[in-house]
Amino acid sequence: MKGIVLMKEAVLKKGKSPRNKMSFDEHEEGSTKKESKSGGQASIWQYIALATIPLVLVLGNSMLVPILPVMQDKLNISRFQSSLVITLFSLTAGIIIPVSGYLSDRFTRKAVIIPSLIVYGAAGVLAGLGAVWSSYPILIAARAIQGLGAAGTAPIAMALVGDIYKGPKASKALGLIEASNGIGKVVSPILGSLLALMTWFAPFFAFPVFCLLALLAVIFMIKEPAKEKEAEPLKQYLQQIKTILKSKGHWLVPAFFAGSITLFILFGVLFYLSQILEEKPYNIEGVRKGLILAIPLLCLVITSYTTGAKIKQNGTLMRWLMNIGLILMIVSLTLATFLNGNLYVFIGLLSISGVGTGLLLPCLNTLITGSVEREQRGMITSLYNSLRFIGVAFGPPLFGWLMSISHKTLFISVASLSLLMLVLVFFFIKPKAELKQQT
Repeated sequence: MKGIVLMKEAVLKKGKSPRNKMSFDEHEEGSTKKESKSGGQASIWQYIALATIPLVLVLGNSMLVPILPVMQDKLNISRFQSSLVITLFSLTAGIIIPVSGYLSDRFTRKAVIIPSLIVYGAAGVLAGLGAVWSSYPILIAARAIQGLGAAGTAPIAMALVGDIYKGPKASKALGLIEASNGIGKVVSPILGSLLALMTWFAPFFAFPVFCLLALLAVIFMIKEPAKEKEAEPLKQYLQQIKTILKSKGHWLVPAFFAGSITLFILFGVLFYLSQILEEKPYNIEGVRKGLILAIPLLCLVITSYTTGAKIKQNGTLMRWLMNIGLILMIVSLTLATFLNGNLYVFIGLLSISGVGTGLLLPCLNTLITGSVEREQRGMITSLYNSLRFIGVAFGPPLFGWLMSISHKTLFISVASLSLLMLVLVFFFIKPKAELKQQT
């Protein structure tokens, strides 16, 4: 009798076990799907929040490009003086960025980004007041202060992306950052032209609004990973940076300069276009000019985002794309030296150059941010971005000087710089077939 009871219990247990197991598996699967869905939604909002940082940064420069000729008339200043509105902002940022990078490594990325956005927005108000009062000195001083704020925004966001995302997600996020940078450049000329329809200095007062939106996004949507190690003493930190540059400088330094020269050419061409479109034979002003300025930049945006999504950690593909991008820049800028009579052909050539830029920059970003550990990433990406800003700073005044010589001199010079970049990238930047990102 006892044996029969035990057999019944065994049968019952056997019958219930699969059902219970299935129930648990279904519950676990459902829970995983739910977490994945909510995690995906959180990730999307975090992507958006990260993208607002470079977007705001670009608006600070590119939105002013269409109004520079008007500013010259209203403030009675020279072309060179108007170019300093871009240059002083970028030069100040370029000098201060390494300091911001060190602070972000020592403390946290958000602890640097948040106050930087506040300074950036407040100085925008001051610059606007300088324009209202027709005071060039106040406007220029405010732009320098804005540069201080800008130093702690997009460059630190690039390091933050490297902290949050790993592997293919990192390259995709960096592609998005570069695309957001490009979207800012596309929207800026149009937005600047539209705002100038109200009054020429309206773009200055738009900065604080955009800064406020980015500030809220950073505070509430970005979750920064906790620091794994305590901050190192400054002497030891600098020694590690020196060690990194000694071991990887043979390709990091050429990568830094490639990024700098690319941004020099990009902003120089924007400045050049903004000036010549208002002159004969084009006589194009206002929103139409903004739309034309946006065409090459739109090509850059689409290419940057696509490149970032496709390269993942494929070093071989990155090398191919960087070299192809530079070849496109060389060919298009060389042809622009001679084929500038027809505006459609000219803008088409500059758009091809934009595609080349869009192939190059996301690859450089991924290689640089993934090359070092988190504790030094802020400084390394800051050195890179510092040189990028310096490239932006010298673009407008040097292009203005080259314009005073001749159109051919200008484009032969920038085509030659692109050729120099190709030599640097081809011979010195040789990533492994499959990259392994540092944590």
